[in-house]
Amino acid sequence: MLLKKHTLLSSTTPTPTPTLSMGADNNPLASPALSLSLAGIFRQGGVAAEGEGTTSNMEVEEGEEGSTVGGERVEEIISSDNSGPTKSRSEDYFEGEDDEGEGNDDDDGDTNNNNNKHKNKKRKKYHRHTAQQIRVMEALFKESPHPDEKQRQQLSKQLGLAPRQVKFWFQNRRTQIKAIQERHENSLLKTEIEKLREKNKSLRETINKACCPNCGVPTTNRDGAMPTEEQQLRIENVKLKAEVEKLRASLGKYASGTMSPSCSTSHDQENKSCLDFYTGSFGLDESRIMDVVNQAMEELIKMATKGEPLWLRSLETGREILNYDEYIKEFAIENSDNGRPKRSIEASRDTGLVFSDLPRIVQCFLDAKQWKEMFPCLISKAATVDIICKGENSNNNGAVQLMFAELQMLTPMVPTREVYFVRYCKQLSGEQWAIVDVSIDKVEDNIDASLVKCRKRPSGCIIEDKSNGHCKVTWVEHLECQKSAVHSMYRTIVNSGLAFGARHWIATLQLQCERLVFFMATNVPMKDSTGVATLAGRKSILKLAQRMTWSFCHAIGASSLHTWTKVTSKTGEDIRVSSRKNLNDPGEPLGLILCAVSSVWLPISPNVLFDFLRDEARRTEWDIMSSGGSVQSIANLAKGQDRGNAVTIQTVKSNENNMWILQDSCTNSYESMVVYAPVDITGIQSVMTGCDSSNLVILPSGFSIVPDGLESRPMVITSRQEEKNTEGGSLFTVAFQILTNASPTAKLTMESVDSINSLVSCTLRHIRTSLHCEDG
Repeated sequence: MLLKKHTLLSSTTPTPTPTLSMGADNNPLASPALSLSLAGIFRQGGVAAEGEGTTSNMEVEEGEEGSTVGGERVEEIISSDNSGPTKSRSEDYFEGEDDEGEGNDDDDGDTNNNNNKHKNKKRKKYHRHTAQQIRVMEALFKESPHPDEKQRQQLSKQLGLAPRQVKFWFQNRRTQIKAIQERHENSLLKTEIEKLREKNKSLRETINKACCPNCGVPTTNRDGAMPTEEQQLRIENVKLKAEVEKLRASLGKYASGTMSPSCSTSHDQENKSCLDFYTGSFGLDESRIMDVVNQAMEELIKMATKGEPLWLRSLETGREILNYDEYIKEFAIENSDNGRPKRSIEASRDTGLVFSDLPRIVQCFLDAKQWKEMFPCLISKAATVDIICKGENSNNNGAVQLMFAELQMLTPMVPTREVYFVRYCKQLSGEQWAIVDVSIDKVEDNIDASLVKCRKRPSGCIIEDKSNGHCKVTWVEHLECQKSAVHSMYRTIVNSGLAFGARHWIATLQLQCERLVFFMATNVPMKDSTGVATLAGRKSILKLAQRMTWSFCHAIGASSLHTWTKVTSKTGEDIRVSSRKNLNDPGEPLGLILCAVSSVWLPISPNVLFDFLRDEARRTEWDIMSSGGSVQSIANLAKGQDRGNAVTIQTVKSNENNMWILQDSCTNSYESMVVYAPVDITGIQSVMTGCDSSNLVILPSGFSIVPDGLESRPMVITSRQEEKNTEGGSLFTVAFQILTNASPTAKLTMESVDSINSLVSCTLRHIRTSLHCEDG
């Protein structure tokens, strides 16, 4: 009897991950008017559903634990000639009888034997890998979970196995580890969700009892006050939801009974606050809210249009300063602290010309996602909690929304500010709109008092259409914040109102709108677009650079999404490190990512420091990764009128290898950034031809530069003599991100921390040496 290897082949068809096409047909930016919906790449988390095999001759995709046959779950057995993972027999393979068997020679015409031939197959003979083979493959797996063809060939010769057996062993091993991790994470999330469901059930029962069972008319007081028990339940519910949100952020994925535990992380999850999970205005009376926002609108208009004595111009800095005594007289403000912790007042006003049309700017403020994307360096989280009034007509005139925002600086050394406020948009005339934000006490009464550390007095902007695609924007920022511990290095810029003030908001808005104009332009001069032959290629590169910069801003702030640990380098700098796991975001490398950030003061003008960092001729002076190789520019794309606003692609030629770097430089009157990342050469070349860049893996590092707030500080390094007595030094933040391990189950090691610590320290030392400020 001839024996042949018998194979069981099974497969599932993987569900493709949806990608967002940014073609001209569906691009929201491709309209004649200028759009504020910036063309970043936003990937919603796709649900990786388990496939169901319907026949036995289908192939199992990597990552599946089995398939279903006849509606029942079965364990897959992997032979040396098939593919797919197994739960407990990753080291086994087997041989069996050929399908024809001995019965094929029998001509007795027994119908029952013919019908049952396939049901009574002979028992399979299993072969297990030896302990030595498993030890060798385990050792290689720890170093490289995804061996290439050459490694598999070498291992098969060493162990006496077929290359396909080695391949399937590694597939099965990866799937086992992934399944263990996902089951553990799922159990944690299910526990939290179960607690939340119980609280929600109690809350629903309480609300139902407060209504008449016959007519449904509420039996609570008409003044909007809630029973003490119900109010306490809501507060506890918000706390629980905040805990679940924090857990989800740490795991980097959603938890849902209907979703696979391996579903992709949604970027919208990062924008949620604990209020997002509850829709409603906490019992606030709509008429009372309208009274508050109308008064706030009147105050904003006066604050934006009146001059002296309400606003006084500083002779030293040229900035406007609020005369607080006059403010109290003008608006009849009374002391309403009511035992609250002592708060500091930050007030600022600034005016600027923005290159955009008025309707687009208004729409940006009405959409929390667009608003966050417009100010990536200022907003780490944003959400619309409730829409109180949708407004009239298609332009949303009179829209009122309850909103949440987490404000940040691009450094973990300055705490973020969580703000809950009502936003009111109103058309003042045919060419003028006003947008006002104001905090309402009633909302804060329903939130944990420890969270309410910042309130908005009437703040916002008045936007006036100046035709030709330009708008004049007058911005007023008026904050009331609890005094908190801020590092002495940042104390001046924060307390003076520069960090979160009107100048910062206006400068960022101007920069982003100008970037959008250059993105949409079809008549870009050759000198502003070198190295990229087509308009589609230019747009693809600009979108990729924008995604890189957004990712950088999101990674280095003090947001509650990150947990920072302070370490001290050998040279004395304070460095903060944070780690995160990327399980399935195609835009970043998969595995354990480590981020290190250090902020220092340098006695150098921000302009000089920015020009030094973006100069490709001097890159080898500070970039350790260049290994001293020569740097050449492959492409240079302008994205603003200032020569510092540009996207470049550089190649670093060294003895070891050739590396391409994508760099995005941004500068405005307040802040400058240089963000860069090594990129796959083949991938970036396809993007330069106009291909979609959403799945190109990129992990940015870079620098943030802001003035130290001491404009009158003398004797600092600057390129222009007349600025020596007017410009101060620079608050300089350097941040590096590295992939420490490609395995999702890897643990952070001290070797990785020491490595990135040395990288930050050496870069700072080289920059100080090059700019002759070693003692700064």
